[in-house]
Amino acid sequence: MSFPVTHVTEALIAWIRDWFEKNGKDCNAIVGISGGKDSSTVAALCVAALGRERVIGVLMPNGVQSDIDMSELLVSHLHIAHYTVNIAQAYSGALGAVASAIGELSEATTINLAPRIRMATLYAVAQSRNGRVANTCNLSEDWVGYSTRYGDNAGDFSPLSMLTVQETKAIGRHLGLPEVLIEKVPIDGLCGQTDEEKLGFSYDVLDRYIREGVCENNAIRARIDHLHEMNLFKCRYMDVFPYVPE
Repeated sequence: MSFPVTHVTEALIAWIRDWFEKNGKDCNAIVGISGGKDSSTVAALCVAALGRERVIGVLMPNGVQSDIDMSELLVSHLHIAHYTVNIAQAYSGALGAVASAIGELSEATTINLAPRIRMATLYAVAQSRNGRVANTCNLSEDWVGYSTRYGDNAGDFSPLSMLTVQETKAIGRHLGLPEVLIEKVPIDGLCGQTDEEKLGFSYDVLDRYIREGVCENNAIRARIDHLHEMNLFKCRYMDVFPYVPE
C-alpha cells in the first residue's frame, strides 16, 4: 500500500497547529537540530504549521561536530531563528563528576549522557523563549528502543512517533527539504558506527516488518522482536504503583 504523503503531511500540519492552539497559544516550537531527516522534517512541519517566526532551532554540538554544516544548512533553508549551544563543558563536567563518584563508566553512559544534556538544554531555551519542545523521534527508532530515555525521546509534542523512517523521508521530500538532509546517514557521533550498523539491520527491513509484518531473515526478525519487547518501557510514561484508596 502506497503512503499517502500529501494527506498525512496536511494532517500533521493541522495537528501541530491545533496542539499549539490548545497547549501553547502563541508559543514557539523549539527544535533540536541535528541536520538529519527527523529534526529537519519536524522543523519544516512546524514552519508550515506555525510560520517561521515561531520556530526556533537549537544546534548543540558536543565540542567539534564534523557535520554541523548540515544543521546550518537546515536553519538557512527554512530561514528560522536559531541558537548554537555547545554542550562540551556540561558533558565533560557531568561525565567527570560521575566517574569521580562511581569509578569506571559504561559505554552506554558515555553515549546517552549527551542526548540527556541536549534535552535539558532545549527546555532551558524553551523556558526562556516562550517555547514548547518538539520531540523528533520516529516510529522505527522507537520500535527497537533506539533512543535515549529522557533524552531525545522526551519533548512536549511528537509529530513523527507514529511514522516510520521511510514515511518521514517522504514527508521531508514533500516539504521540499534538500535531499542531502533527508538521506544523511544517522550516526550517534560517539562510537563511530551508523545507526544501522549498531542495530544489525537496515531501516528498510525494519519498516517493512513494522508495516507489513514481513521479514524473510529469521535471525533479524528475532532480533527486532527482542529489541521491541525489551524497550517497550521507553515508549510509555514511567510505571507507577497502582494504589487505590479503599
